[in-house]
Amino acid sequence: MEAEENSSRPVLIILHNGVIVTMDRQRRVFRNGAIVVDHDRIVAIGQSSDVLRDFSAVSHQIVDLHGQFLLPGFINTHVHTSQQLARGIADDVDLITWLHDRIWPYESNMTEEDSYISTLLCGIELIHSGVTCFAEAGGQHVSGMARAVEQLGLRACLTQSIMDAGEGLPASWGMRTTDDCIQSQKQLHQKHHNTADGRIRIWLGIRQIMNSTDRLLIETRNTAKELKTGIHMHVAEIPYENQFVTNTREAEHGTVTYLEKIEFLQNNLLAAHSVWVDDKEIGFLSKAGVKVSHCPAAAMRMLGFAPIKEMLGAEICVSLGTDGAPSNNRMSIVDEMYLASLINKGREVYLKGTTDPTALPAETILEMATINGAKSVLWDDEIGSLEIGKKADIVVVNPFSWPMVPVHDSISSLVYCMRSENIVSVMCNGRWIMKDQKILSVDEGEVISLAKHASSQLLKKAGIQIPSRMNFL
Repeated sequence: MEAEENSSRPVLIILHNGVIVTMDRQRRVFRNGAIVVDHDRIVAIGQSSDVLRDFSAVSHQIVDLHGQFLLPGFINTHVHTSQQLARGIADDVDLITWLHDRIWPYESNMTEEDSYISTLLCGIELIHSGVTCFAEAGGQHVSGMARAVEQLGLRACLTQSIMDAGEGLPASWGMRTTDDCIQSQKQLHQKHHNTADGRIRIWLGIRQIMNSTDRLLIETRNTAKELKTGIHMHVAEIPYENQFVTNTREAEHGTVTYLEKIEFLQNNLLAAHSVWVDDKEIGFLSKAGVKVSHCPAAAMRMLGFAPIKEMLGAEICVSLGTDGAPSNNRMSIVDEMYLASLINKGREVYLKGTTDPTALPAETILEMATINGAKSVLWDDEIGSLEIGKKADIVVVNPFSWPMVPVHDSISSLVYCMRSENIVSVMCNGRWIMKDQKILSVDEGEVISLAKHASSQLLKKAGIQIPSRMNFL
């Protein structure tokens, strides 16, 4: 791209001669469009000829897109950034081994510096796949995450992993009291909320219902209301979870039914996965305005087929997430878009014995990655679409390479053909954080080197050994 470095950026940036996919309410697409960015916001959008004429007398920087696509920044609504150093440590193992022998030992031995490095590494991959905002699914060291997010230039809703109950937890964690859990999150909110030029928000977290007392659930609900923030929670991931809730809490069906009973379901709740829910519970989620993060790769790996088509039919806001590296390995929201459409088409065959190629069409998938993502993180007043007055979170896509040529249908090509390699430049909050596929705020090579060393030391400290499946000589 023909653009100057951030340090010498003029007041206005004009991006023109591009195909602008706005994702606004009218779903407008400008074939030869332009956008004007003033500091961190979009101040004009329209046909290139009109925009260039209207701003001809203003000091500005002009970027010719040469027909490339311009999209709102993608939003990953469920990712464990602190798990990036654990990529590959829990492949092809059962769920109990995954959790008790790999993930918990790994997480419980992390330092704040480990979390910082892990989030840097994860953030690099997120940016390369066009993500400008993410919802952290929960980790132990939020301050390390925040430091990395500020440095990378990303936007994020950060969440601490909170548990005050459960069996099999690492001894080093101890058993935190409910008061400790709430107080630590209030302190994090006070320290980090609305920092990094407003790019960081602090949410409350519940790891899962099996590690939460009723009091923690109620106090979390009330505290989130008090702080006017969101709650991020893993909900109805596996059949055992529903059975556990039925046995221990006398719920009729499982997690969602019980959360509805205690009035935990609210419109500020982001429910991750939500695979094992029935029609009645879909109704509960819809009525309460709960948002759902669909993580297709992770679901196929360990959880099952989430009823996404039914949720969308019930007008539930469903967005997309990657989950963490030990659950997916790929932190590409571009891959998740492709998988989400195909998996949910294939699910129709599984359920009905017949195909439905119209299930989750391309335009729906693109909505899930943009405007639905913004609604899910309670930020749709400022991000998720390219509109005047919204934040300048923008992705530039080059469609003129072998994965996408020829382009007959722009929206279809973006969902079914685009790869992370087609993402060339990314802007967040009016600042380029990647240009010409080069991350601007950190040295990628240095981060990779730090990550390799930190991961090796962390696995040794945790006592995690990955069995060899090949006869290496």
